[in-house]
Formats: sequence, structure tokens, C-alpha cells
Amino acid sequence: MTIQILVNTSEMEMTPHLKEYVEKKVNKLSRFLDNLDEARVELKYDHSVRSASDKHVAQLTIRGKNLLLRAEERSDDIYTSVDAALDKLHRRVEKYKGKRMHGHGEADSSMIELSDREEAEPTPVNPLVVRRKKFLLEPMSEKEAIDQMQMLGHEEFFLFQNVRSGAVNVIYKRRDGTFGILEPEIR
Repeated sequence: MTIQILVNTSEMEMTPHLKEYVEKKVNKLSRFLDNLDEARVELKYDHSVRSASDKHVAQLTIRGKNLLLRAEERSDDIYTSVDAALDKLHRRVEKYKGKRMHGHGEADSSMIELSDREEAEPTPVNPLVVRRKKFLLEPMSEKEAIDQMQMLGHEEFFLFQNVRSGAVNVIYKRRDGTFGILEPEIR
């Protein structure tokens, strides 16, 4: 099964060799997941980073039925960044498959799906806001939200719609390693 692979670059040139390399490597992910629909690869040269060893950024996002996994890596070489991000993504795929095989996510598993639309404002209203994203929420349990947060590599917090209450909640990692939930109430 072939997956749709979208490769975008920012602040760097997309050479035919680089595009072929990325597509060949990313296509191998379909061997491990049969429900994979799309892979997005964002390659960037980050001028603002001080360390030369962190200037080349590779971010990979894969989507499928009830699946959204992401990995990002930085290094001094774009090929190394792609390989490292793929390795991280492969580990997350194995973790995902392990949870499904052992019954921790197979029944009524939901996901948060990022939309393809990122708001790009030419002149930001608030100069402190440098990125804005819109995404669709699907109901999930608190346990599924923790699992999704870990699979996406979000270390601090995760926004989700609570299947029990129907409300939008934020789950966050506390200093002691436990999790807390923010349940907003509107006056």
C-alpha cells in the first residue's frame, strides 16, 4: 500500500536527491502500519538557532484511521535529521502497535486531527503569538489523551474533548510525574 507523502521545505532548497531520499525512507513506514494514509515531512533550515548542530530540522507527521503520530529532530545535517526523526517515529509506531495489541487502545480509539490549515497572518495582532493552529477535536477518554500526548511527543500538556463530559479539557504533566486535568467552567 502506498501512502501519500507531502514534502515541504522552508529556508532551504529541495534537491531531487533529497526528495527521493525522504520519500524512499518514509514509504517504508507503510510496512509497519496498514492503516496509514498520509505522511507530511517538513524540512527546514533554522537560521535563528545559535548552535550549528541544531540548524537542520526534520518534522514528520503520519496520519491514518484513528492515528496521528509526530516526530521532530534537529542536527547539523538534514539527512541526519530525517533519519533521527524516522527512528523516533518508528519507536512511536511500535509503542502504538503494542498498545493496540495488548488492548489498551483498540476499542473506541479516537484521535485529535490537525487540520491542513495553519493560520498565517502577515502582520500578527499580538507580536507574542508567533504561530496559530486550528484543529478538530474528537472525544477521547483521559487515558487515551495521555497516550496521545505521549505518542505525539508533547511533554507538557495536551488539549482534548473529554468523552465523559463532552467538555474541552487540558491534561498536563505535573512535576512529580503524575497528570492533572484542567476543566474550564464558563460563568
